[in-house]
Parts: sequence; C-alpha cells; structure tokens
Amino acid sequence: MMKTILLILAAVLVLLIVLLLIAVIHTLLIPSRKSSYTAPKETEKARMLAEKLSRMIQYDTTSHAGVHEEEKFLSFHKLLEELFPLVHKQLEKTVIDGNLLYYWKGESRENPILLMSHQDVVPAEGEWSHAPFSGDIADGKVWGRGASDTKCSVMAFFQAVEELLAEGYTPACDVYLASSCTEEWGGDGAPKIVAELQKRGIRLFLVCDEGGGIITDPIGGIRGNFAMVGVFEKGKADVKFTARSTGGHASAPGKNTPIPRLAAFVNEVEKHTPFQRRFSPEVSAMFRKLAPYAPFPLKLVFGNLWLFSPVLKPLLGSISAQAGAMLQTTIAFTMQSGSDACNVIPQEASVSANMRFIPHQGQKESLSIMEKLASKYGLTMEVLHANDYSTPVDINGSAFRQIESVIAETFPGLPVSPYVMTGATDAQFYQCICDSCIRFAPVIYGPEQMKGMHGLNENIVYNCLPGAVSFYQNLIRAQRKK
Repeated sequence: MMKTILLILAAVLVLLIVLLLIAVIHTLLIPSRKSSYTAPKETEKARMLAEKLSRMIQYDTTSHAGVHEEEKFLSFHKLLEELFPLVHKQLEKTVIDGNLLYYWKGESRENPILLMSHQDVVPAEGEWSHAPFSGDIADGKVWGRGASDTKCSVMAFFQAVEELLAEGYTPACDVYLASSCTEEWGGDGAPKIVAELQKRGIRLFLVCDEGGGIITDPIGGIRGNFAMVGVFEKGKADVKFTARSTGGHASAPGKNTPIPRLAAFVNEVEKHTPFQRRFSPEVSAMFRKLAPYAPFPLKLVFGNLWLFSPVLKPLLGSISAQAGAMLQTTIAFTMQSGSDACNVIPQEASVSANMRFIPHQGQKESLSIMEKLASKYGLTMEVLHANDYSTPVDINGSAFRQIESVIAETFPGLPVSPYVMTGATDAQFYQCICDSCIRFAPVIYGPEQMKGMHGLNENIVYNCLPGAVSFYQNLIRAQRKK
C-alpha cells in the first residue's frame, strides 16, 4: 500500500516538473518587450489646449447626490459655446435638464458612434497646493478639480470635432457627443440622454466613455504606459447590516450584544472571503497582453495562467488590490453606528458596506451569500441600492478591434490591453442601445493623477492633450475604414 502511494506521489511530482518545464519553455518563447510610449514634449498646441481646459476647470461644476442644479450647468454650457464655436454652430444640440447631446450628421446613418464624458465633478475638500478651481497651469500640468476626471476628455472630443469642422470634414457615419451632469453620483442624467436616443430609434455601433486610460505602471512589476481599455463594469450595491437587542446599562453587559455580533461578522468576511475568485476571459486576456512586459518571474506566471492560476488567485490582491478586485465580488465596510453614549448598550447597531459584483457571481447570488452569512450572526440585511454588472464587450469583436487599431495609429509603441472597471461610469446606461460600450479616456494617468482623482491636488500633464484630440479624430475617421 505504501509503495503504491509513493509511486503515485512520484508520478505527480514528475508531472508537475514536466508542466513547469513546459511553462518555462513557453515563457522563454514569449519575446520580452518594453512599453516605449511617452507623451511628446510640450508644444504650442499642448499649451493652447491647456488654456482651454484651464478655463473649463475654473467653472465650478460640482454636483451633489440627489440635487439637480440645472442653472449651474446651463451657465457652463455658455463657456463651451465660446471655446468650441463651430461645434455649437454646425451640430444639432439638445439640452435635457443640463445634460448635453450633440448630433453630427454623417454620410450614412449606419453604425453611428457616440463619444462621451461627464461635465460634473466631485466636491473639492482639504488643503490644495493649487486652489481646486484655479485651473493653474504650472510644472507642465493643469491643476484643479476635474482636470483628470474628466474635463480633459470632454475638452478633447469637443476640440477634435471643432478641428474637423474647420477642415470641412463630414464623417462617414453619424456621430453623437454626450455629456451628463450627474455622473459623479450615478444620477439620472445619462438615462435621460439614452431615453432621447431611444425615442429617435438610434442603435449605436460604439460608445467611447471614460473608465480606462493610458495608465502608468498598471500592475506591480509592469513598468511603463499601457492603454487599459475598459470592457465591462462590476455591479454595485450599498447594503446595511443591523443587529438588535433589548439594550441595557453597560455596567452589566450580557452576551451577544449588537456590536460584538457585528464585529464577529465583519471579522469573518474580512478574513475569509465568501466569494469565489475566477479568471474571466477578459482578465485572462489582460494578463496575456501584459506578460511580455513583465520581468521573468511575473512573465512565467502571467503567461501560463493554465498552470499558475490556483496559486495566483489568492495572492493577486497582495500584488495589486485593483487586479485582485477583478477576480471576485468585493465588499468594503464603510460606515457604522451604535449607541449614543459609552455606558449604554445599543438596542440597535449597524454597519454599512459597498459591494461590487463580478459576472460569475452577480447581484442575486452575491447578495444571497451575504444575507445567509449575516443571519448566522443574528443580523438583518437591507439593500439600499443595487445594480448588476454590465455585459462585457466582445474583445474579439469589430468595435474593440477598431479601438485597438486607433490606439496603435495615435500612440505608436503603446501596448493595448482589455481592462475590468471596478468603479462605475455613465457607460453602463447605454447597454440597451449599444453592444460595445468601451471605457477609454485617451490621456495619461500616472500615479499622481490616479491619486488626485476624487482626492487632493487633481491635475493632468498637459503634453498628453494633443494625443487625446488626435485619438478622437482618428476614431471618427476610422468609421470610413470598416
């Protein structure tokens, strides 16, 4: 019996060695590459675009959840008219409660495209090195709230169309420009634009929104700039878990009072994730694309997920929290409440959390898992808001391939990879009228820019702005080549 077990173990060991050798040989056959793309040096055009973006930033378009401030955005529209006169003279403009939709008639109504990004910005709090609505141009950057999220891309696609109109260009297909004023709080701006397009009977070939971008050092160990193209968004929910008791005086505490039960529940979720980790086709494709640019140990792992995925799944979150979140539904505990006094045991205490759903465990299954786990500790769960993940874009389809081609044309040497959005954008609302809602803002987001989004000292390096304008122009022109 022992001899049989030893033979089996030896056979397994030999098999593992063979598989590892195959993986090493395969990795050696993958040519090592380096991301060579950097933005060109400052030009006169970059400075001109920086000035336009600066003026847009100087106009405070902060939005607040549940508050409609139409007049604020109507005033901002007057600035857009001044900055982009041909767009406003030659395109058909529709304003819906401060949200913008423009129609540029093409040679054909077949396969129309829509370029979009939002007008509104999040509140600017704290101590800034440059005032948040100064629009200062300094140190090669434009500073202020909205510089990178996302007045940069709004400016870029307006400027792209402005220049094409000045050339007398007519697009091969109809082109739409859209910009909501409620994106930052997931409001009804984008749904109103979509409803207008539905009323017109429009079905779009491609939507290009924010979400991905030209990301510097996207994953630990991968250096350089990469075009990370968002192909779907995780779903999200805000949930509240509540523990109840008869309360009492803290001098004589009973067992299993609300806060200890909540603490035990949170501790279990944090230490033992209840959700499955899985490499989706989109995430697997991302690692295949990035593998050639990684140092050998990472290249070995990323290039051979067929062998290393069981090891990588639990470790990926330690390498990159962003990449780890692409493998599973996540839950983050964000708020808590209890007694109003230190010497009173609460009759009711709660913790709230934000969940993000992955396709292999969507909204229904993920919420059911959490509800069962909460009941184990005598907690009730209330879903405050929920929406499911968006349908993934076909990464082998014509729309994604076209985006890849346009990126290659516009940014020579820039590698392209699919990317999973762990946040949320207005693109989610366009699924009902478009199968290819792609998330890609054609500007460079380095570590400083990523940190500044929704944080302090938001800025954008302005020498990347001409490339952003060229990307949108090339995307419009590419429709003729289909």
